Amino acid sequence: MKIIRFNSKNLEKIYNRGSLRSARITEKVSKILEDVRVFGDDALIKYTKKFDRVKLSSKQLKVSEIEISGAYQNISPNFVPSLKIIIENVNRFYRKTLRKSWRIKDGDGVVLGENYTGLDRVGIYIPAGTAPLVSTVYMTVLPAKLAGVKRIFLTSPPDKNGYINPHILVVADLLKVDAIYRVGGAQAIAALAYGTKTIPCVDKIVGPGNIYVSEAKRQVFGQVDIDMIAGPTELVVIANRFSDPRFIIADLQAQAEHAKGLAVLITNSKGLAREVKSKLGDQNGFIILTKNLDQAVEISNKIAPEHLEILVQNPNRLLKGIRNAGAVFLGPYSPTAIGDDVAGPSHVLPTGGTARFFSGLSVSDFLKSNHIISYSKKALEKVKEPLEKIAGIEGLSKHLESLKVRF
Repeated sequence: MKIIRFNSKNLEKIYNRGSLRSARITEKVSKILEDVRVFGDDALIKYTKKFDRVKLSSKQLKVSEIEISGAYQNISPNFVPSLKIIIENVNRFYRKTLRKSWRIKDGDGVVLGENYTGLDRVGIYIPAGTAPLVSTVYMTVLPAKLAGVKRIFLTSPPDKNGYINPHILVVADLLKVDAIYRVGGAQAIAALAYGTKTIPCVDKIVGPGNIYVSEAKRQVFGQVDIDMIAGPTELVVIANRFSDPRFIIADLQAQAEHAKGLAVLITNSKGLAREVKSKLGDQNGFIILTKNLDQAVEISNKIAPEHLEILVQNPNRLLKGIRNAGAVFLGPYSPTAIGDDVAGPSHVLPTGGTARFFSGLSVSDFLKSNHIISYSKKALEKVKEPLEKIAGIEGLSKHLESLKVRF
């Protein structure tokens, strides 16, 4: 790892890590999207053979009930009991975030409010490249279910033998996902956005993926909604001389298991910086030396990381200054790994500095609201004068007529 100081120009590279896109990838993804839009299942079969080295027929795009049932014979012992504990953790967290429809009334006959309803159809993308992300299934499906989404469809790329990881299938089945498709990459995003003969189009696409998946989500946004444009995973650790270096080293090494991720230690302790560097050696990442912990918070807010660990004695003091982070882990016994898999909040989090304006996946991402407006004649008469004034200023004479005709 490289040690750099607060005023180093290298920090600009970290701050702006998510701002550039590849024109070559943009063009390549655009072609895939158009192919799937025009040729449907045939394009999915073509790209699955090209990128995944798997030859499928149109009937094999959808995972059969027989294959799903067989997956239960190929999962780890005691997987289902462990899964049930995790499901309860996730549900307990998201039940607290549910939004309810509401109304306000006054004595003149004005009723205002919002109706919240779940989306009709959601597509969930589950990566399976460097590792089959089993946890992403429940981290995305459960908040969608709590929001009242009517139908949920899942896509995931097949392995070299044409199968999807059995644990992914079992979790999706237990959570009553409506259908599972063995399609990955930008072509899967296109299928969910435009629909094919086999795969229905959806209203929203969620879930992480590689740079091609992220670019595809960016390009179909507007045709459908998306959760966010996610990049490589990230971890920032704020620590000082009282922090346990073993925990920091272990967490930064865990981060290195993800391809091309960002790993950063921010500390005001030169001794800690040297010790961590000596243990991690050539591992990709940065150690940023600051004057004090307040400066560490300032840098962290500029980085706006996906995951932030605060491993000082009183993490809540620093938490007050944190504005930009996908998820914050407080204290020495809250490693990022528990947020990835078991704690409850979804691990689908903003990356690339987008925590400045994005939040982690929530029930709200699967809800839409209707504004409710109801006026009595008496109530309408009371706002007649200001409405006439605004309509006159804007030159919308028919708006004004629609008011006058009621009197």
